[in-house]
Amino acid sequence: MDSHGKTSIYFSVRVRRTSAHPAKSRAGSGNFIKMKKIGLLSDTHGTLPEKVFEFFAECDQIWHAGDIGNQELLNRLEENHIVKAVFGNIDGTEIRVCTREFIIETIEGVKILMIHIGGYPGRYEKKVREMIVTEHPKLFISGHSHILKVIYDKKHQLLHINPGAAGNSGLHQKITLVRFDLDKGEIKNLEVFEKDRKR
Repeated sequence: MDSHGKTSIYFSVRVRRTSAHPAKSRAGSGNFIKMKKIGLLSDTHGTLPEKVFEFFAECDQIWHAGDIGNQELLNRLEENHIVKAVFGNIDGTEIRVCTREFIIETIEGVKILMIHIGGYPGRYEKKVREMIVTEHPKLFISGHSHILKVIYDKKHQLLHINPGAAGNSGLHQKITLVRFDLDKGEIKNLEVFEKDRKR
């Protein structure tokens, strides 16, 4: 990885890249399949990519891993989706009063830990490492680096996702978003959206 935001993905399950094709129906053959489709982004710094709502159209929830930028952006995300968000280091009081420092909860049998600054497998922040040992999440999400990463941590048996940066502020070259399904304790159908950043 470098400071210019080259994509890094280390994951044994197939990761599909897309340029915002609508998600496939979750009710194949007329049978309702209970699952949650999650749209994940981070480091918007006050701007959203044009295709964000198309890519997240069929998502049940949108998760934001911090450095949101302003309340207006959060309001836009909340217009049509349930939003779970943590604040980042650039977020002021307005954002911090309506978000959390970290989120720990279980959805569709998958325990999630989400925080803005958390590191990644082998290089977790001290506080995050302690929470991982105590809480045993199956999915750990962080932002901050502006580098897309999907890494399986064999030691702690969890999947780490950093969705990279969805905004225009920073050194990254690509804007990235992620979506995936949570289904009966499994993380499935992970897809990545990427586009060149506007300079």
